[in-house]
Amino acid sequence: MSIAKKIGVVGGGAWGTALGVAALNAGAEATLWARDADLVDSINTDHENPIYLPNVKLPEALRASTTLEDLADCDALLMVIPTQQMRLVFTTLMKYWPAERPLILCAKGIEQASGLLPAGIIRDLRVDQTLAVLSGPSFAVDVVAGKPTAVTLAADQIERSEALCRMLASPLFRPYAADDLTGVEIGGALKNVTAVCCGIAAGCQLGASAGAALMARGFSEMVRYGVAHGAQAQTFMGLSGFGDLVLTCSSTQSRNFSFGFGLGAGTVDISDALEGRVPLAEGAFTAGVAAHTARTKNLDLPILQTVSEILDGTISVDAAIHRLLDRPLKAEKL
Repeated sequence: MSIAKKIGVVGGGAWGTALGVAALNAGAEATLWARDADLVDSINTDHENPIYLPNVKLPEALRASTTLEDLADCDALLMVIPTQQMRLVFTTLMKYWPAERPLILCAKGIEQASGLLPAGIIRDLRVDQTLAVLSGPSFAVDVVAGKPTAVTLAADQIERSEALCRMLASPLFRPYAADDLTGVEIGGALKNVTAVCCGIAAGCQLGASAGAALMARGFSEMVRYGVAHGAQAQTFMGLSGFGDLVLTCSSTQSRNFSFGFGLGAGTVDISDALEGRVPLAEGAFTAGVAAHTARTKNLDLPILQTVSEILDGTISVDAAIHRLLDRPLKAEKL
């Protein structure tokens, strides 16, 4: 596979915009698709994304369009659409995008209606689509500002992953190749649930010790869930697992942590995330479907289960904290 020279980005949010900038920094042309005509006009004319990256100047070379067909001549596409919207967008996109050209999935989560990860959603619509997955500890503002960032890029074949890494790599944006798509996607999905839990603990002022314990045990649950779904345990030790978990569970820049903090502090209602009144927190959508899947596999994942029950109103935050602390004593296992 030759290094791509033209990269399309499907999605005009903060991360989609940042990946468009990363593609430019890697020496490729970059075209970004977004639904909002005013947003597209602002990117093309004012070189700003005022909705998702306010007061951040974008490169003049970044072009935007409201027409998916304008991406048809790209060498590769970065799919940066929220998981819950991916099926709808790809149904239209696949009319213009050949199955043999790589589609790099950059969303994190599990589709509520089907229980599928992003790669499963795409393959449900087109089984032979060439796929890769990009995930890791990365904030959009850091990438746009040119701050050092490293991520994982996985494809079914390591040679394809390595070629795609070369396509996106620049001195300050370093992708690492992998071949475990399932592990990379599960890490990206479940770290958001743990981040919600860590945010709740912080909002309740439980202290840094409690936050560290939740992060460590949440990581253990992520590994067990992943292995039960065919992922490689080693994948979770890397950027898309442990690395992303640390970033998301320890920074107020994380939407999932901030949402959880609001729940714990009593300043945010569960419905605020589910109905879009606060910035998208994918963990709020992922927790319930992941907890259901875990139960069907007889996995004992108390943090995942507890967050799911908090979000569906089955248990209060205070009662959830007491229940987690009151669990039977046992040996620590990963």
